[in-house]
Amino acid sequence: MAPAALLPNDLLGRPPESLSLKERMALAGKWIALELYTPETLPLKVIDAIGDSAAECIRHLEARGQDPRGYEFSVFPQAF
Repeated sequence: MAPAALLPNDLLGRPPESLSLKERMALAGKWIALELYTPETLPLKVIDAIGDSAAECIRHLEARGQDPRGYEFSVFPQAF
């Protein structure tokens, strides 16, 4: 039996630094959204959206009722 494919949505809600090498390789080159830090919110640093572009991340956030103006968007780096 082949191992299940890793889906990017399985990584939502996880801190980027806690990802395994396999997970990091699966996300390399994808855009991620992390909630912006403010003294009022003190958000946990977790992945809130994953997409092929910042616009796709914004659509995912909006679909969940989140305001994308409260997020930073960046390309997930290569594992090495």
